Amino acid sequence: MEIVAKNLQALRRARKLSRLAVAEAVQISERSYQRYENDEREPSLPLFLALADFYGVTLDQLAGRDPLPEQEG
Repeated sequence: MEIVAKNLQALRRARKLSRLAVAEAVQISERSYQRYENDEREPSLPLFLALADFYGVTLDQLAGRDPLPEQEG
């Protein structure tokens, strides 16, 4: 899901976080997180939920069904 990868990148960059910081927060390896951002893999549902919670967005926002908070307005 290319939109998920783009949204993960946008959310991380907007918060000025490293991939490592996000990966550690959701308890995965940095390489795994990099694969999600590069659209090489899709996160499992539990991880998708953890990422949405970490970034403070809804599942619909993370999946691209609703705009990200930074893109509203």
